[in-house]
Amino acid sequence: MNVDQTLRMRTRDIVLALIVVAIWGFNFVVIQIGLLDLPPLLFTTLRFFFAAFPLVFFVRKPGIPWLLLMGWGLAQFALQFSLLFVGMKLGMPAGLSSLVIQLQAFFTIALAWVLLHEHARAGQLVGAGIALSGMGIVAWHLDTRATLTGLLLVMGAGLSWAMANILAKRMGRVQPLALAVWGSLIAVPPLFMASVLIEGPRVIWHALQALSLESSLAILFQSYPNTLLGFGVWSMLVRRYPAAQVAPFSLLVPVAGMVSASLVLHETLQAWKIAAGVLVLGGLAVNQFAGALRVLLRRALD
Repeated sequence: MNVDQTLRMRTRDIVLALIVVAIWGFNFVVIQIGLLDLPPLLFTTLRFFFAAFPLVFFVRKPGIPWLLLMGWGLAQFALQFSLLFVGMKLGMPAGLSSLVIQLQAFFTIALAWVLLHEHARAGQLVGAGIALSGMGIVAWHLDTRATLTGLLLVMGAGLSWAMANILAKRMGRVQPLALAVWGSLIAVPPLFMASVLIEGPRVIWHALQALSLESSLAILFQSYPNTLLGFGVWSMLVRRYPAAQVAPFSLLVPVAGMVSASLVLHETLQAWKIAAGVLVLGGLAVNQFAGALRVLLRRALD
């Protein structure tokens, strides 16, 4: 699908992107709560099981080739979230995980340049640099107790997300809810097999018997607003606009994550966190409006 590189996002789509960002930011708090009682691979399996059932019986399969659908479901759901959940279980804090996985924005831009020949504009690169400086402030101040293995796993989750973004751009027009539901269905069998083989039937059975209200709510949040709404809308946006224009929105996820942690977990919102948020928002603004500002300046000079 060829997309006009100068296309500006509609106001409605910007609002949708920001809603998804808020949900995904809060999601890291939810993941942390769920992992207190659930092993990571079982948690991931249950998330996508409930995202798929019972809707899969009522939602028609997307009109795309099975191979493309399977590749997207495995990259976007099975691989990304198994790596993320296991990485967090191994010691990656929620806030730092929300930051590191946003490397997907840069992975996406790089893959789109290599595979789809989408060249980022100078304004988009400048905006990404500004936002990255905000992420650097976050990385400098956050707790660094994360294990090397956990860090590498979360980075791998970001790369898997970027691969899914590229696959989504090859789909053409597809119904977002159907894509999320059937992608979830595809993710369940390999995730369940991995849980049985790695975590074991005894651990699975014990976790299911001891399932708490908090863990149940965490699974439902993961399945519905986070998966069906979030990834359905995101896949629509990455098909409609250039990757370099959509991917930087994800840089706001750590900001939403820090605010959520402050409200829910009562973490202090220090001045450096506010400064980092301002930089990320500034970078996003440059990415979105650099072209419009350039046109206005040219008109003023003429």
